[in-house]
Amino acid sequence: KHDNQNQNKRFYIGNCPFSQRLFMILWLKGVVFNVTTVDLKRKPADLHNLAPGTHPPFLTFNGELKTDINKIEEFLEEVLAPPKYPKLAARHRESNTAGNDIFAKFSAFIKNTKPDVNEGMHKGLTKALKKLDDYLNSPLPDEVDADSMEEEKASNRKFLDGNELTLADCNLLPKLHIVKVKLLVQVFQVCKNYSHSHLLCFYNVCQYCFPLCFHYYLCITDKKI
Repeated sequence: KHDNQNQNKRFYIGNCPFSQRLFMILWLKGVVFNVTTVDLKRKPADLHNLAPGTHPPFLTFNGELKTDINKIEEFLEEVLAPPKYPKLAARHRESNTAGNDIFAKFSAFIKNTKPDVNEGMHKGLTKALKKLDDYLNSPLPDEVDADSMEEEKASNRKFLDGNELTLADCNLLPKLHIVKVKLLVQVFQVCKNYSHSHLLCFYNVCQYCFPLCFHYYLCITDKKI
């Protein structure tokens, strides 16, 4: 999509979290690549014949087709490897699962039509956001000085697994952006009878990565939201 407001050109890659995930991986790997957007209602014939019944993104290499996003990620990490390309795998296993239940809990909450279970879903979402917020604020093992007698301080790292982006961030951030948009657009009406503690927690969570350069291309602006 193209935004020419104030005569500034800006292009957005779309709102598919899986496509955004691969975009981020390729960007961080330093690969030169082209982005081709697809109208899923009018897919080109060659694309339709290549993977009938499957939505992008998918990958073909030496005649082999990969449609599972996790398999594609594993393939890119294996093929685009050091020394030519940086390794993006997280060093700490917990980073890969941090925040992995937020999107599912939010989707269930925002789509729920039964008022009697709304409060329970709201609490579940708040708990998931708080858990991620706690993980981001908790120091990783390499941030802790085992010999220090001082009280353990909050982590000052920039991202999930340290000061460099990893595959864990590539997986989580596109989903968080969708949650961010829906929170700003819908949740104020859905949650008008509830505390907005989860909004404050979510705001803290989002600060760790949204200003990054590739999000300039991947995401619509807060002003537009």
